[in-house]
Amino acid sequence: MAAQPAMEPTKLPAQQALYNAIGNINAIYMLGIGGIGMSALARYFFSKGYHVAGYDRTASALTGELQKEGIDICYDDSEDLIPQAYSDNTHTLIVRTPAVPADNRQYQYFLNHSFTIVKRSEALGFITQQMRALCVAGTHGKTTTSTMLAHILYQSDINCNAFLGGISRNYGTNLLLKPDSSYVVVEADEYDRSFLHLTPYMSVLTNVDPDHLDIYGTEQNYREGFRQYCMRIQKGGALIIKQGLNFTPEVAQGVKVYTYGVVEDGNSTEPLPYFYADNIQVRKGQIFFDFHTPSEVLTELKLGVPVWINIENAVAAISVAWLLGVQESQIRLGIASYNGILRRFNIHLSTPELTYIDDYAHHPKEIHESIRSIRKLLPGKHITGVFQPHLYTRTRDFAQQFAEALSELDEVILLPIYPAREQPIEGVSSEMLLPMIHTQATLCSKQQLIETLLSKPREVILTIGAGDIDRLVEPITQAYKHYDKESETI
Repeated sequence: MAAQPAMEPTKLPAQQALYNAIGNINAIYMLGIGGIGMSALARYFFSKGYHVAGYDRTASALTGELQKEGIDICYDDSEDLIPQAYSDNTHTLIVRTPAVPADNRQYQYFLNHSFTIVKRSEALGFITQQMRALCVAGTHGKTTTSTMLAHILYQSDINCNAFLGGISRNYGTNLLLKPDSSYVVVEADEYDRSFLHLTPYMSVLTNVDPDHLDIYGTEQNYREGFRQYCMRIQKGGALIIKQGLNFTPEVAQGVKVYTYGVVEDGNSTEPLPYFYADNIQVRKGQIFFDFHTPSEVLTELKLGVPVWINIENAVAAISVAWLLGVQESQIRLGIASYNGILRRFNIHLSTPELTYIDDYAHHPKEIHESIRSIRKLLPGKHITGVFQPHLYTRTRDFAQQFAEALSELDEVILLPIYPAREQPIEGVSSEMLLPMIHTQATLCSKQQLIETLLSKPREVILTIGAGDIDRLVEPITQAYKHYDKESETI
């Protein structure tokens, strides 16, 4: 599949339309307003006094929250549903997410009536250029690391604003605002080359495992996108990159580069990262570690969310906070009080008989790390995993890798592929993974899932995927609770 061309710096940036229009607009209409990134922008513009409304294909808990906050949303793309307040093309800005298809009727209406239309990433880039952007990029770990960093800074003397890629469990939102702070934490999303609209002051780079090949075409092009992103870090800023990546970054003159990592084997002959964690201990289900800098060691840091991969994410977040001068006591409090993000390794049930965990993992490496965390925290337990593949192209491109990661489970239940923005691809289905998985694996519909799960071993249940599997989490939780009550009465 041919890749989209890289951004051409000699052309006027697409953001120019936003610069030209921003002085006149008083209304923002958002196509795809229910997305996690779009909803944060909606909340931001609404907080600044703009009229804000939008369209999304389906209602969700997030769109419901936006409506409670006073933002109008429609769920049909008929142009007749666009409110009158957003009919003036000189005073209304249209923000669109790439997930909204080109044939969307409201999008076509705005195109045909000469409205200024910008992508979500362009709007975010414009907003964050007004502050010192602390960005987190990488195939995995962006949301957790950026939310950790935002929490550490938000409760420190430094403070920050933040546009998050998930709902923080500490704050119940994906947007943090501190108008008197010059810092903004941003998740730098590589999808659709969105992160090339950002201008980071500092950036973490967690990894560059290939993904989104429907956009980039090849692994080489994917890594080239990250190379271009790193070149956008401002002079005087910094890149904090995970040690050991198969990637050599290029940065502008005057940008410092630091490495970070986790040292689990004290006998390793590898050179130590600039920032690292060691002396990792698990005590009564809690994780403790020491954080090393070249000049000091912060001992016995307690990780608020005891997930093994979060040690690595925490090191990255703490590294940025330390470079910004956050006090040790505030780092210690921040990392211990971090409560996680919705759908990032959330434990919904924890009894002696059963642990039920839900995770957003949708890439083979993320699935591997999720299972690895469970094996570390609950050694010897039987793990039944329910996986909903996300996108036909991703399933096709990483079928073997998905099978290898899922084979680390004791038992696998596969749901049908969640298509999101894609049309079906002939021959690509969840069923194609079955012969590649080297453990017990079965197919199941969403309608039959709870009945199927209740017949399986109950030691550890793990649901994983980025589609609408999240809508099954509460029914699964309640089913197990009801099943346990029924069992007690027998």
